[in-house]
Amino acid sequence: MANTFTQIHIQVVFAVKNRQSLISKFWEDELYRFITGVIQNHGHKVLQINGMPDHVHILFGMRPSQSLSDLMQHIKQYSSRWINDKGLTKGKFSWQSGYGAFSYSKSDLPSVAAYIENQEIHHSTRSFLDEYVELLEGFEYDEMYLFKEIK
Repeated sequence: MANTFTQIHIQVVFAVKNRQSLISKFWEDELYRFITGVIQNHGHKVLQINGMPDHVHILFGMRPSQSLSDLMQHIKQYSSRWINDKGLTKGKFSWQSGYGAFSYSKSDLPSVAAYIENQEIHHSTRSFLDEYVELLEGFEYDEMYLFKEIK
């Protein structure tokens, strides 16, 4: 639409099914490039992407031409197919259902991007579940819907 301006910045967090540590250091950069391509092909702009062997964080600028749920479905579907087609894991790779999505103002972007960039540092002292619950601080949520613990 003409004369339409949006400034929508979203951080999404999603986990490997059963929170298994399947994302290898050997191919994580290639995975992040692939996911970045999926997001860009849908007209959005990746600002930062990183994660750990069991989960991924993405900060991106979102265009209002697509719903977040549709974008997340494409990211998960295409990236799990890419991982499986390349045979990067033993057995079938899949993402856990659901995701967390958080919006940020433009002034928050540098600190959120730095937080995502430094995932290894954060997780040397804090678990993924603790990190996620901290992101939910100030929101009402049902613990039943939190990412499942590693079994």
